[in-house]
Amino acid sequence: MHGLTRRIAMAGSLGLSGLVLTGCNVAPPDNGFFHALRMGWPMGITPESKEMGNFWVWTWVTAWIIGIIMWVLLFYAISRFTDKRRSKRGDHDEFPRQTGYNVPLELVLTTLPVLVVMGLFFFNIQTQEKATALDKDPKVTVDVTAYQWNWQFGYNTVAGDLMADGREYKGVDQAAQKRAEESAHEVDTEKKGEHGPNGPIHGKSSEDYSYLHFNKIETLGSTEEVPVLVVPSHTPLEFNLASADVVHSFWVPEFLFKRDVFPHPDQNQSERRFQVSEVSKEGAFVGRCAEMCGTYHSMMNFELRVVSPEKFKQYMEFRKDNPQAPNSEALKKIGEAPYATSTKPFVSNRTGTRDGQNYVNRDQAS
Repeated sequence: MHGLTRRIAMAGSLGLSGLVLTGCNVAPPDNGFFHALRMGWPMGITPESKEMGNFWVWTWVTAWIIGIIMWVLLFYAISRFTDKRRSKRGDHDEFPRQTGYNVPLELVLTTLPVLVVMGLFFFNIQTQEKATALDKDPKVTVDVTAYQWNWQFGYNTVAGDLMADGREYKGVDQAAQKRAEESAHEVDTEKKGEHGPNGPIHGKSSEDYSYLHFNKIETLGSTEEVPVLVVPSHTPLEFNLASADVVHSFWVPEFLFKRDVFPHPDQNQSERRFQVSEVSKEGAFVGRCAEMCGTYHSMMNFELRVVSPEKFKQYMEFRKDNPQAPNSEALKKIGEAPYATSTKPFVSNRTGTRDGQNYVNRDQAS
């Protein structure tokens, strides 16, 4: 009985250790073995990304501990229970001592994996909830529109302390938004007979863009220019995502998080918003589409330019006062590089294949 109690206590201790190691929120040391366990993951520039990075590393620590224990047991069994060693010990039985129906051992071998899986699940959910929570009180809201094969960024809301006049900025383009809403009920007379009076999408037009958001201050990517999205550091942010055509994906590697961008997000039951508590590091960070979306998917890049709140305030005032000025001029005005600096060698120039001759004619080649 005493031996059974001791084994159960040991199993509980090992299980508790697994739980603690699996879900530890303490940042692991940023060097040597712990850094190698990131497996190439960026260090992260938001509190949410740091939580995910910590969870990732401690999960690997737990996996290594379990793996080392299993390897030790494996090699111990291989070396201990050979025929030669058994002969030296005077053990002439045909088979080694069997451990089937050893209840304490089976309890340990059943309990430990269950505890590890429960720990992984519990702390994974905790990290996921922090990453997807929508209670971070964003001071800047950016509308993100993805399309084949580029990006449009518009500032929907900017809180008063980030505007020079101290007032909250509301950036909805009423005229463009009205046209988008009207598109939901427009009918192409040439195709009227194909899908009934109003098209195939729940009785609406086949070119319904009412779900898109249009803003007074927008940055539009082009074939020649990678779009630069400017946001302030140390400020809660919200990104409101939608696609104008097929499914895309909004991905900044340093966020350690991506979100698919759907057309008609409400009908697709997709949460189109996500928030970050802050971006803690200023600089230029590459952004990409992470969903295969067609011919020029690999060229669908953007740049996240993180500047100080003071610079962002100047940027917004310039954009508001000079609506016709390009984004590059606004960046130059606040002392930033006017064009993307982080997307090399991932460029968006498609001029060489604009005519569609982006293939090899095998008959001519032969």
